[in-house]
Amino acid sequence: MRLAVFADIHANRQAFSACLAAARARGAERIICLGDVVGYGADPEWAVETVMDLVHDGAIAVRGNHDNAIGTPSETMNGAAQAAIEWTRGRLSAPQRRFLAELPLTQQEDDRLYVHSEASHPARWRYVEGTSEAARSIEATDAHVTFCGHIHQPALYSMSSAAKMTGFVPTSDVPVQLLGGRRWLAVVGSVGQPRDGNPAAAFAMLDTATREITYCRVPYDVETAADRIRANGLPRWLADRLLEGR
Repeated sequence: MRLAVFADIHANRQAFSACLAAARARGAERIICLGDVVGYGADPEWAVETVMDLVHDGAIAVRGNHDNAIGTPSETMNGAAQAAIEWTRGRLSAPQRRFLAELPLTQQEDDRLYVHSEASHPARWRYVEGTSEAARSIEATDAHVTFCGHIHQPALYSMSSAAKMTGFVPTSDVPVQLLGGRRWLAVVGSVGQPRDGNPAAAFAMLDTATREITYCRVPYDVETAADRIRANGLPRWLADRLLEGR
């Protein structure tokens, strides 16, 4: 089966639409959403409704910290992020807010674990910034491969049977074999707000038969996404950073 794995959509309609189209063109048979459907972006109603429809059709989705913050006022963030969350709360319907609140923190399917941040303490929303954090996440589960987002930068880590860690930034459109003798952590990057200097939206494809993962980048209408943020009175910084991928 070909899985398309998305993280950190952040209410960016233009980016998510482009990624969904690209994934389907690549033969995606199932959708995985690793959380942060909302936050930062200007189209939260559309983003949540789209993910709700995907889940209804068999997709898997887990909860991110921005999703969690919609129903958890004690979940505090920086000023711009907090302003976007407060604005988003007023835009979402009760069923949409309930959908986000009821999303699980993790889901496991076969030999794969899906989580927004990392597997050792999913509700603490810790970032995987290097091999030490990746090792902590890998050791917390028996999955062959764990998928996560949260940091908005693509990366791929593996642990050998002797607990030796490796990590690298994968090249877009170059498949990587997830060898059975190692355990893996795939950080898939961000659909709606990349932070690796590349404004193109990011997602990953996994072929479960061949165990090959392919990281993908998709150009999209960044200017329209940024204009939508400004037009809705959200902090301009949230628009400006989209143009630079930071």
